[in-house]
Amino acid sequence: MDSQLKKGLIEYCILASLVEHDSYGYQIVKDTHSHIEITESTLYPILKRLETNKQVATYSKIHNGRLRKYYHLTDLGIASIQKFLREWQDVEAIHQFIRRSIEE
Repeated sequence: MDSQLKKGLIEYCILASLVEHDSYGYQIVKDTHSHIEITESTLYPILKRLETNKQVATYSKIHNGRLRKYYHLTDLGIASIQKFLREWQDVEAIHQFIRRSIEE
């Protein structure tokens, strides 16, 4: 996949991985891996930006004697996903235009 296109989708994949339950960095990488390849070094700056934009909130919890940072999807995060889904129709229209141009 083109790196620019992938870059635009990663954020929404991260948000989507938090819809059903809160999670931590390594688990988010595992949860999204089958859909889009992402490394922890890519993930954490995005999570920080999502936190700054109030799309995710964080809290810490002890797990096996270590403090683990969890990410929670906020109402703004859900609204961001919903906006992305509404705008995807525009992407579909562009896709159809490109496809038709090649098939003619």
